Amino acid sequence: MERAPNARTTPLDRDEEAAWRAIARAVLVVPKTLDADLLAGCGLSVAEYIALVLLSEAPGNSMRMHELAEQSTLTASGVTRLIERMERQGLVEREQAATDARGMTATLTEAGLQRLREAYPYALASVRTNVIDHLDGLDLAAFAEAVGKFATAETGRHPRRLARRQPTRQKA
Repeated sequence: MERAPNARTTPLDRDEEAAWRAIARAVLVVPKTLDADLLAGCGLSVAEYIALVLLSEAPGNSMRMHELAEQSTLTASGVTRLIERMERQGLVEREQAATDARGMTATLTEAGLQRLREAYPYALASVRTNVIDHLDGLDLAAFAEAVGKFATAETGRHPRRLARRQPTRQKA
């Protein structure tokens, strides 16, 4: 039995398709561009920069590793490797969480804060050049709210698989 399509399965109109494709492309291109600009300018990757920013904004400049993973969109193992590398550089310190011996925290060091201050002008210039300058004339508050709604969607939710299209039978 075939169900009638609902609003969720109605094809996108021209403007919706253009918006979707632009967002999908930006999600791929912008991080690569920011990463290249940061690496060239100050030797930090965008992942390292984001970790330093998140830690600098956290109470006590410290976060549990799983929180850092959630907020940075890295996997738990990705954050572990990143923080281990940053710890070897003296940018962060890792230790067992005070409230839970199973958990680990990452804490920004003074050297990490200084590195963040040095990297900030490069990150700012890249964000302005590669993102903000292209949004001229838009209502930035409305744009940020709209993008924020899907950018902060529930991370533990797995999308439902779309029903596979049944192959059409060829007449012999």
